[in-house]
Amino acid sequence: MGGARRGGPAPGMAAMGRAGRAWGWTRAWARSQPCALPLAAALAVCAFYYLGGGGETFSSATRRLRATPPAPAHRHPQRGEAAAAAAGGSGGRDLHLLLMFTKAERSPALPAKAQAALRSLLRHGRLGGGEALHLHLVTEGASRDIGLGLLRDLLRGAAFRHQVIVHDVNELTEKLFPIVEAMQKHFSAGSGTYYSDSIFFLSVAMHRIMPKEITQIIQVDLDLKYKTNIRDLFDEFNNFPEGAVIGIAREMQPVYRHTFWQYRRENPQTKVGDPPPDGLPGFNSGVLLLNLEAMRQSKLYNQLLEPAMVQKLTEKYHFKGHLGDQDFFTMVGMEHPELFHVLDCTWNRQLCTWWRDHGYSDVFDQYFQCEGEVRIYHGNCNTPIPED
Repeated sequence: MGGARRGGPAPGMAAMGRAGRAWGWTRAWARSQPCALPLAAALAVCAFYYLGGGGETFSSATRRLRATPPAPAHRHPQRGEAAAAAAGGSGGRDLHLLLMFTKAERSPALPAKAQAALRSLLRHGRLGGGEALHLHLVTEGASRDIGLGLLRDLLRGAAFRHQVIVHDVNELTEKLFPIVEAMQKHFSAGSGTYYSDSIFFLSVAMHRIMPKEITQIIQVDLDLKYKTNIRDLFDEFNNFPEGAVIGIAREMQPVYRHTFWQYRRENPQTKVGDPPPDGLPGFNSGVLLLNLEAMRQSKLYNQLLEPAMVQKLTEKYHFKGHLGDQDFFTMVGMEHPELFHVLDCTWNRQLCTWWRDHGYSDVFDQYFQCEGEVRIYHGNCNTPIPED
């Protein structure tokens, strides 16, 4: 999911709750936002260093080059060097970070957002001996060249070992669509199930797509600004309680107070949609920690992906969303909070205030407040991020 959509207005969603008005945004609006694609997880179909590869599939490149080490700090990988995406190749800890970078040729603001985010990540990033950062770039067409050029320039002076692994959006979507097709109608803008919408649900089924050697991965939006070492975010995996498979921060606007209006009316004592600390405001997937191994092993989580279960929960909560994976995680979190490790708000300090001016000014601050030193700013719905 792109940062412009997370927590912003609801395209085409009928506002039968608090404000009692119909919101007439269109599907085209939602898709027109600069960062309206997830920084998602992906199938490593074509794993390459930057411009390299010669068309090898992920499987063949991994078998042949599993032992190939990442580029050392300050070394720019050369054309034709293939990346071994599987963990374990460096002999140390491998940190996997996934970014979605598509349709950049149509969105001039997207490369600028990506550049700012990555520059801040590199400014604060420090890894230990034997550690390497594996940057997974989900992209296609002209965006691939733009994204790889951007990464090549930024990583030239990186202070840590790194790899770049490229994933083709079209091949990834082909694998993903059969898994998420049934849920798309419930969590996508518009009324239909569109093949291309599968890209908004990559994180939901990443554990079935990524190689088993990759046990943990972090997926991030591009409209972020890092104020601390990305390595510290990976350490949050150590804080997952038993049974948790995903780490995610709470939504910081009354988005889901609005979305769950009917369920809340029928259940006046519910905490669904209420603000923290005691309420259940839903989640924001701008920063996602995915314990892929735990997701693979969780019988409960995989049952919740089945069409019958999705249908059952959407009917129970009268849920119709427009934010893809974020909506799925939010709905599941209402029913099974034990599957989630809630990140502190400082790891995803959302800045969008759209809902304050659209019917929820009296309760907005209860959702928006966040105490503590911010570690990651999230400029969702195109909100400017504070300068240093």
